[in-house]
Amino acid sequence: MGITTVGIIGAGTMGNGIAQACAVSGIKVVMVDISEAAVAKGIATVSGSLDRLIKKEKITADDKAAAMARIQGSTSYDDLKGAQLVIEAATENYDLKVKILKQLDALLAPEVLVASNTSSISITKLAAVTTRSDKFIGMHFFNPVPMMALVEIIRGLQTSDATHAAVHAMATALGKTPITVKNAPGFVVNRILVPMINEAFFVLAEGLATPEDIDAGMKLGCNQPIGPLALADMVGLDVCLAVMEVYLSEFGDSKYRACPLLKEMVAAGRLGRKTGQGVYTY
Repeated sequence: MGITTVGIIGAGTMGNGIAQACAVSGIKVVMVDISEAAVAKGIATVSGSLDRLIKKEKITADDKAAAMARIQGSTSYDDLKGAQLVIEAATENYDLKVKILKQLDALLAPEVLVASNTSSISITKLAAVTTRSDKFIGMHFFNPVPMMALVEIIRGLQTSDATHAAVHAMATALGKTPITVKNAPGFVVNRILVPMINEAFFVLAEGLATPEDIDAGMKLGCNQPIGPLALADMVGLDVCLAVMEVYLSEFGDSKYRACPLLKEMVAAGRLGRKTGQGVYTY
């Protein structure tokens, strides 16, 4: 299946980032959100992002104009009917995603593929609420989408080979490097990354080094662009804690226990950049 038009549910950070990546690559986009204001904000974000690329001489003004012309904003799911693939990029909430997927299922033609940009919810479980479970797949983009090369393509138990092949080809057409992952909590990247962040909190709690030295050690010793504690502040300490608790619940393995210091900081409301204080003060 050739994918020439992509529908996107959600005009927030991930949704508008996916929209930009598609539009720049020549794919038409219909980006849907619940309000005109949300849609307008998403389109404005794409415009601003493309302006920065013009300043860096990565694209021309004509390139921007062509990309923006490929993005249609809407508050109506009916406008998604011309898409060959619809990507759900709504808030990371199971009940909300199920509501959206059921609406899409009733509206879209049987051959239309549906993907979720979830970073934690089971693709097999989400696929099961649709009547097109063989055409359902996970596409986990990374933030900021226009800059990050990786897309995790997650196969649910029901996902067909044809669906995987079509979505893999589409991700490649976006200039991304897709990796194929079986459905499991955290998939691949977050399964490795978040326990590493949690371990950094254990190291901090044990007083082995200062936050600055822990982060410097991982940056200079492991060639990471950002240290794990600074990254936790960026992601949100509450998000890191929630992910660890999911792993502990799903796997039942004590190696996924959350660090008590991480729990304590979340309880204190020190969630990172979004609250102005986490491991570091902003």
